[in-house]
Amino acid sequence: MIEYILLGVIAPIFLNAIHLFVGVYVVTKSGSVKSLGFTGMSFLTKSIGMLFLTWLGVGYLGLDMRIFIPILTFCWFFTHIVEALVIGHYIEENVPEYLQRLQK
Repeated sequence: MIEYILLGVIAPIFLNAIHLFVGVYVVTKSGSVKSLGFTGMSFLTKSIGMLFLTWLGVGYLGLDMRIFIPILTFCWFFTHIVEALVIGHYIEENVPEYLQRLQK
């Protein structure tokens, strides 16, 4: 049971937390254009991470796929939405003044 919690809940939260911290750093230090590039790379690294966690849980540890995959995908998706909202907030805060005046 602990394997389901570690790999299905804690691991995707940790993976998305790392991406969140790096993404917020990229947005605040480099701007939203570079953040868009990081988001593309983030998609690739998260996909590889999810494939690895799926292989580790189902293939290597022999966890029940009917239980493990829904837990893993739900926790990943939920933290992914939280990450998108937080980074979106920082992108909106980081808009230059001249673009803010154009939007009004």
